[in-house]
Order: sequence, then structure tokens, then C-alpha cells
Amino acid sequence: MTISCWKPSVEGDDGDVKGKVDGLLWYKDLGNHLYGEFSMAVIQANSSLEDHSQLESGPLSSDYLGPQGTFVGVYDGHGGPAASKFVNENLFSNFKSFAAEEQGVSEKVIKRAFSATEDDFLSLVKKQWLTKPEMASSGTCCLAGIISNGMLYVANAGDSRAVLGRVKKGTKETLAVQLSAEHNVNIETERHDVRSKHPYDPQIVVMKHSVWRVKGIIQVSRSIGDAYLKKAEFNREPLAQKFRLPETFFKPILSSEPSISIHKIQPADQFLIFASDGLWEHLSNQAAVNIVSNNPRNGIARRLVKAALKEAAKKREIRLSDLQKIEQGVRRHFHDDITVIVVYLNRKLIDNSSLCSSPLSIKGGRHIGR
Repeated sequence: MTISCWKPSVEGDDGDVKGKVDGLLWYKDLGNHLYGEFSMAVIQANSSLEDHSQLESGPLSSDYLGPQGTFVGVYDGHGGPAASKFVNENLFSNFKSFAAEEQGVSEKVIKRAFSATEDDFLSLVKKQWLTKPEMASSGTCCLAGIISNGMLYVANAGDSRAVLGRVKKGTKETLAVQLSAEHNVNIETERHDVRSKHPYDPQIVVMKHSVWRVKGIIQVSRSIGDAYLKKAEFNREPLAQKFRLPETFFKPILSSEPSISIHKIQPADQFLIFASDGLWEHLSNQAAVNIVSNNPRNGIARRLVKAALKEAAKKREIRLSDLQKIEQGVRRHFHDDITVIVVYLNRKLIDNSSLCSSPLSIKGGRHIGR
């Protein structure tokens, strides 16, 4: 048996394994993961970057005896960067611990990792409650993808999205297949779901400023963090008045449990796009897939970000060059933070169960906006 081992190499023109920064843009144009190539890009709009992200490839268990694979995480924060930063630093290590315990990847392992990360963050909020009460209003959407043993697991809490590019049989057309379920109460089915879980609260979902919101505050119904909507003990002073509900509650208003889908990777499956909703606000699934399938791999994540910025500028009837001059903070009036990770799937590498690798770890958005 031939064991194929590799060390992470840097491809493309960025010349830096940890990525490059250009003003409010961070990018890693091309790199290798266990099953092919990847490209990443992040653009900042908020005064502090609230999007965090990571790609980890190699051993997926903490004891190094379990499965190999690639782990992708996109964490779209709100109420400041505390929760998304915490998830970026802890979710994968929790996942590896449970994967070692179970000796494999499974829905149970993923759910345990999400739950442990949530519990750890809420414990931190409690510990710092008197000195940093604002941490109770920090939360994050959480999208994770795991590729291992020819299988793809997609877990999502919130409204980030994972989309697969799949070649249509008998044609050269690449179709977009959405893999993640979204938890945003502007989607009618999600409103029904939230109302069914809170039958005694007629105000659980209300329209505010022409947008549906949970308790009139937040659009997403699942997240990690948002302690003030999970435990009543945090919905009081010294938390800022605008986050405090007029009445107490006896069960969590938001959930941290992810929706999980599991797919066997097919020969027609070409690539995956993981992105925060900042991208999907401006590009449809098919438009994003068309861009990836019709352009070179090198810099493809940056190309997707640029396409979204062009649309954002067009909607506000300004030139892209003028939009790019707007500083962070003010920029949020035009678009959100955007994170994009494109993961290519090499069938030969996916089918080679004897692959081994040196671990690769890369975090999106490092040193951006400094």
C-alpha cells in the first residue's frame, strides 16, 4: 500500500501561508487541503470585524488516531466580535476531542462540539458579567463543514450558507445545490418553527422596521452566544437597556443546536462555497457557482467578494471604486462583513483512504483593518 503524505504548500501569488491583507480585505488566494485546493477571502464592513473563519486539514481527532479530513468554519458574529472569535478558537478543538472519544465523525460528535462551545462561552459571559456585561449580547451564526472518508457533513446555526457546485449529467453545466438550512425568521417556514416552539408567546416573532425579528430584536433564531436570549439571568442590568426584554422568560428564546445534513460525495461534485450571509445578500447560489466554475481557481474567493461588492455598489447607485474608499463602520451601511471559503474536491484524493498529512490551520481575516 502506498501512503501518500504531504506537507501544506503555498500556491498562487500570495506567498504567505497565513494570507495577505490589503486595506479592509484579507485573502489567501490558493492553498492545498487534504482533498484538493482552497481559496479564502474576507472583507470588513463593521467598525470591528465580526466575521471569523477557519480551515483546518489533517487529523480530525485530538489523539491523532482517528479520522483525517478537512474542517471549514464560518462564524458571522453580531453584537461585537467576542462570540465569533471565541468559536473560532474553540469549536474545532472541541470537535477533535469528541471525534477522538467516538473514534470518528458523526452527527452526534458535531452536535456535542456545538453544545460544548456554547456552554463554554456562556460560562465566560457569567464569569465576566460584572466587568463586561456587553458580552451577553454578543452572538454568532455558526456554519461548519467536515469532509472525511468520502462524506460531507454540513452543520449550521444561523443564516450563513454552504452551496455545492455539481456538474449536471450529460452537460457541462454546473448546478448550485444548497446544503445548509437557514435559521432566519424572515423565512416563513422558520417563523412557523419558532412560533411552534414558543406557543404561549404571541410576541416571539414580530415585524420591526419592515423586517421579521425574534422578540423584535434579532433576525436569526439559532446562534452560539446571545446569552441575554438564552438565560434570563443575563437579561437585566448592567446589560444595556436596548437588549433587555420587558418580561422574564423560562426557556431559551434562541437555540444553539445546528441543523445537520450528511452527503456522500459524488464524482459530479466539483467544489463547495461556504460564506456568511454578506455574500448571499448580493449573489444568488447559481450566480456564485457560475463565477467559480467559469474562472481560474487562483483568487476565486476574492473574485466572489468583488462580485458581491459590485452588486452592493450598484444597489446604492455608486461606483465600486467609490465604495472601496469608504472606511469601516460607515461601510456597514452599504454591505456586511463578507467571508468566503471555496473548497475544491479532487476525486482521486477523496477516494484515497490512505492519505496522511501534516496539519494545516488557517484563520480568515487575521490583522485586517489594522
